[in-house]
Amino acid sequence: MKYAQKYVGMDVSKDTIVIAIAESGREEARYWGSIPHKPEAVRKLIKQLGDKEQIEVCYEAGPTGYELYRWLTSMGVKCSVVAPSLIPKRAGDRIKTDRRDAMRLAQLFRAGELTSVYVPDRDTEALRDLVRAREDAKEDLHRARQRILKFMLRHQIYQPSTIKKRWTKSYKKWLGAIKFERSNEHFVFQDYLQVVLESEKRLERIEREIEQQSETAPQAEVIQAIQSLRGVGLVTAVTLVAEIGSFARFRSAQQLMAYAGIVPRERSSGETNWKGKITKSGNAHVRRVVTEAAWQYRHRPAMSARMQEKGHNQSAEIQAIAWKAQHRLHERYFRLIIQRGKQKCVAITAVGRELLGFIWAVAREVEQCKKAAA
Repeated sequence: MKYAQKYVGMDVSKDTIVIAIAESGREEARYWGSIPHKPEAVRKLIKQLGDKEQIEVCYEAGPTGYELYRWLTSMGVKCSVVAPSLIPKRAGDRIKTDRRDAMRLAQLFRAGELTSVYVPDRDTEALRDLVRAREDAKEDLHRARQRILKFMLRHQIYQPSTIKKRWTKSYKKWLGAIKFERSNEHFVFQDYLQVVLESEKRLERIEREIEQQSETAPQAEVIQAIQSLRGVGLVTAVTLVAEIGSFARFRSAQQLMAYAGIVPRERSSGETNWKGKITKSGNAHVRRVVTEAAWQYRHRPAMSARMQEKGHNQSAEIQAIAWKAQHRLHERYFRLIIQRGKQKCVAITAVGRELLGFIWAVAREVEQCKKAAA
């Protein structure tokens, strides 16, 4: 006897998982119930649903991460983690409950209307956590510095003319020597300064760990290779590898550009073809680091001592790609600025998009060499 395929939609929260099932056919999804968000409860559910070969599960990506996906796949069940922003929504639907969400997921999953996201392996996810911790530390440091600057502004304390740049050793030495008449003001200022110093040390610790992990991570060869491109330093390379994972999942550089949300919006109908600003519907971390790296291509192509050192251990093919990128992206930048009169930020975004294509080419070269050698 052949059983119907079961498409299971799960609405996942911290403590519970609400479940709905849509069987193959045209019948509406049915509400199954709710279970605790624990592996033993999920295992019991799968046994109750029947043959694992006839079960496919989906749930939205969210703050609970990918552990549920790993539980299900370890039990031999097909599972998809879907992108919440790409779930079709009914116009005028103003009621949202866990039950309705689970039933809607099951129906759309059966219809093939859901877009799944890439689920990284544990090593890649751990590296991603590390680079995102650095981003948090950078943000905390910026906020701590802004607090102390605004405190000084309120008390009419200004940087001396002999100190040209902020947050240098001489600048922090001057900050430490500032005195206030009232003890509570002095206490607040010194506390703000201590937070800045602690945030700087925290950032240094994380960056040291990133440097160590870049040498031992499974993607260490890719991290080293993409650093041969101008503007791509250690932190940028690790961020790209951690966020993208395997570059092989993109059949072309254009797919990677779309994944980063750095391709232009388009509305075409008949003979009308309109393209606007970038979509920004993708991985913001990748988009940010490639845009920052693209600023280096304002400068004329040059093989500096640092660039020679970064590309020293790389193959001739990778070195050729990096040198081609310098010429093409530099020309692209000035063509947009001088010939087409674009603003610098617009030109840099276009350069960043093409830089991502060169990064994909270098990474694929390394991955294919590793695969051939295995």
